[in-house]
Parts: sequence; structure tokens; C-alpha cells
Amino acid sequence: MTSHSPGLLWGLIVAIGLGTWLTRLSFLALLARVERVPPAAARVLRLIPAAVLAALILPALTHATGEFDLGTDRLAAGAVAALVAWHTKSVLATIAVGMAVLWALQAIG
Repeated sequence: MTSHSPGLLWGLIVAIGLGTWLTRLSFLALLARVERVPPAAARVLRLIPAAVLAALILPALTHATGEFDLGTDRLAAGAVAALVAWHTKSVLATIAVGMAVLWALQAIG
């Protein structure tokens, strides 16, 4: 592994943060000029949080060991948690049930 200077790492962190901020700012500035968002765009915008959440969580459920594996305890617990989320619409219940199922499966196997 190569070592990098702290200045380079901090520069990358600042550059990535600035790029993220500018991307969000440009989107907000664009929407501020629009009087009415078209219905098709509004439908798409409502789906973005679910898509981002799935993109963040699904790899952790299917690649827990670093390789693609659908037989993990994490995937089973995630599926149960998804059902709880869909049924209850409660974040707290989703987390509690998902973690309980994960711990139970890990204790069993």
C-alpha cells in the first residue's frame, strides 16, 4: 500500500465535498427558477429517496463477505425488514425487527 500525504487526502476530501455541494446547489437553483414542476418530473423526484436507499443498502446485504452471496443472514434480515417497513411505515420498527432477525439468524447459524 502506498502512503499519501495528509495534504493530498484533505484536498481530495474538500474537492469531493465541494463537488457534492455544487451539484446540490445547481439542482436547487434550477428548481427555484421553475414555477411549476411538470407532473412526470414530480413522480420521478418522489422515487429518488427510495432508489438512493436501495443503492446504499443492497450491496451491504448481498456482498457482506466481499463476494456476491444471496444466502447471507444479512439478506434474510433485510428482506424481513423490508416487509416490516412496507407494512408498518415505521423506521423504528423496521430497524428493531431487522436487527432482531439478524442477531437471531447469527445466533442460530
